[in-house]
Amino acid sequence: MSTAAAEGNVAGRLSFVDRYLAVWILAAMAVGLGLGRLVPGLGDALSKVTVTGVSLPIALGLLVMMYPVLAKVRYDRLDTVTRDRRLLLPSLLLNWIVGPALMFALAWLFLPDLPAYRTGLIIVGLARCIAMVIIWNDLACGHREAAAVLVALNSVFQVFAFSALGWFYLSVLPGWLGLEQTGLDVSVWEIARSVLIFLGIPLAAGYLTRRLGERTKGRAWYEAKLIPRIGPFALYGLLFTIVILFALQGDAITSQPLDVARIALPLLVYFAAMWAGSMALGRAVGLDYPRTTTLAFTAAGNNFELAIAVAIATFGASSGQALAGVVGPLIEVPVLIGLVYVALYARRYFTTPAVPAPQEDPAHA
Repeated sequence: MSTAAAEGNVAGRLSFVDRYLAVWILAAMAVGLGLGRLVPGLGDALSKVTVTGVSLPIALGLLVMMYPVLAKVRYDRLDTVTRDRRLLLPSLLLNWIVGPALMFALAWLFLPDLPAYRTGLIIVGLARCIAMVIIWNDLACGHREAAAVLVALNSVFQVFAFSALGWFYLSVLPGWLGLEQTGLDVSVWEIARSVLIFLGIPLAAGYLTRRLGERTKGRAWYEAKLIPRIGPFALYGLLFTIVILFALQGDAITSQPLDVARIALPLLVYFAAMWAGSMALGRAVGLDYPRTTTLAFTAAGNNFELAIAVAIATFGASSGQALAGVVGPLIEVPVLIGLVYVALYARRYFTTPAVPAPQEDPAHA
């Protein structure tokens, strides 16, 4: 059976919950905003449930969300991704050159008179996605192994490049252009901690689950019996995370609608441009649909957990920079779930890759 036919059969067997995923996500956003707005002190109470600056409710939701998806990854196939330069090089280009530069340009274009929001958006652009992109990729039938490799690659670059890029885009480049400069004081450990928590823990759990499950029961049992049992928890974790995120800042978001709208506009342009440009680039270099989709979602998504943490640590929880970081997922979640449906529709244009993907070991097929 062809990949396209297999994916079509999977789509035809979607459960009631999966079929109306967009509805549940929008409902979770509404519930979170409502709780944050109507329950006095809820946001402050949730924000205090932290360990070394990491929100435990958000961490819990993300770990539950990412674990089932990472448990689905066939780790013995990762070498087929690491050999694929047509995927890796465009991903590095999009994530670490195009993405930050585009967000810098959009922030200055749309928010020249609002420096706090502008700085917050630039920070969002620097934080490349290492968490929620996993589930968007899976929903769009992207390449799971490719997503795992690209997310891991982004994580390594994030630890070592985030501070340097923040200095460049907030201080050096504005100075060259005669624009207002801003400082950013964030430690490498703070970034590494975010990576270890939001990617390292679920990645290790998913890897160990597959290794132990296949070793004791075999791959057939693992994928036919265990994966369907733990799979639904990805959606539960996603919805829980969305409720918590929006409850944390529900009052701030609903009390400043005009500010939120101004922050939202460049974000909308950013997500659409990065995703569409990445899809076009993937097709142009000859990637098949699963890898092109993975390239697009890993390039378009952002690590809002890190962006919010950096903004709060540097400028304060009530700052405009923090609000801009919070508006990030407010826009990213509905836009990227919409792009999941666009990607699934676009599969028909990827019936045959222009250039064959690297061959897998038949023993692993």
